Amino acid sequence: MKETRHAFPCAGSSLRVAEAAIEIEGLTKRFDGVPAVDGVSFRVPRGAVYGFLGPNGSGKTTTLGMLTGLIPPDAGRARIAGREVTQDAPAALASVGALVEEPAFYPALTGRRNLRLLASLGGGDEAAVTRALATVGLAQAADQRYKGYSLGMRRRLGLAAALLHEPDVLILDEPTNGLDPAGQREVRALLQAYAAKGRTVLVSSHLLHEVQETCTHVAILRKGKLVAEGPLADLLSRGERLVVEVDDPARAAALAQSVEGVHAARVDQGLLILDAQPDAAARVNRALVQAGLAVSALRRERQGLEARFLEITEETP
Repeated sequence: MKETRHAFPCAGSSLRVAEAAIEIEGLTKRFDGVPAVDGVSFRVPRGAVYGFLGPNGSGKTTTLGMLTGLIPPDAGRARIAGREVTQDAPAALASVGALVEEPAFYPALTGRRNLRLLASLGGGDEAAVTRALATVGLAQAADQRYKGYSLGMRRRLGLAAALLHEPDVLILDEPTNGLDPAGQREVRALLQAYAAKGRTVLVSSHLLHEVQETCTHVAILRKGKLVAEGPLADLLSRGERLVVEVDDPARAAALAQSVEGVHAARVDQGLLILDAQPDAAARVNRALVQAGLAVSALRRERQGLEARFLEITEETP
C-alpha cells in the first residue's frame, strides 16, 4: 500500500531561507545497506519549539547526528541559519548548542570545572559558567564530582553545556531523560522562555504529553520516513471527532456514513464515534432524529497528541 504522509499547513514550509532557523532537505543515511533515514525534509521556523518525534528506531537520533555534523549523510543536506553543515560545519554550528546522546564529561572533575573547560574552548568566561549552572538548577551541586552525579544531574549538566554560549539554536535529544516531574516542568519552562526570546529549539522526546505542552510545531518519523509535520495545533485539529450518544449505535453508524462531511463511523463502548468535518454535526443530528433514533448527546472531542501519534505511526505502510 502507498505510505500515508500527514501534511498540514506549515508556517515553516513557506518561509524564505532567511526565515528558517533549520532546513533539512532529502537527508538520507544507510547502515549496511539498510536505510535508517530515508529522504527526510522539513523546516524549523525561527522562534519555534519544534518537537521531533517517532517510535524507537525511527531515525530521530541519526537525523540529529547528521544535523550536528556527527554523522555524514549519504544524500541530502542540512542548513542552520542558511549555512550548509556538510560544507562548512564550523560556521553552521557556531550559533548552535546541542545535547545529542550521552554527553562526554571528565568523571573526576566537578560539574563547574567541566563547564569551565568547555567555556575556555569557546571563549566563554566564569560568568557564563555560573549562569548556565543556575539556569539548569545545578548551582548547589556545581562543585561535586561528575562521577557522583545522578542520571538527572548528568542530563542537567549536558543541558548547561548546550546553553553555555547562549546559542541562537538549541538541538536537544531527550533533554528530560532521568529528571523527576518537577525537573521536567522546569526544562519545559526553560525551552519556552528560550524560544520567546526569538531563539529556536529542536527537541526530540518520547514524552508526548511534554511535547504537547511545550512545542509549537512537530515532525513525526516512522521507519526512517517523515510521515507528518507542521504546526502542532493543525495536527491536533485533524484528530477531532464527533461523539454521539444514541439509543441504537449500530443503526446510527450505518445511517451516519451517508451524511455529507462524515468520513468514517464506528461504535466504541456503546458510543457512536464519527470522523467528520466540524460543520457535519447538525446534519448528523438531523439525519438520526428523522430516522426515529433518540439522540441524547452530541459533542466534539479533540484527541491528544498521544492518540494522534499512535494513529499516525501505527498505520499500515
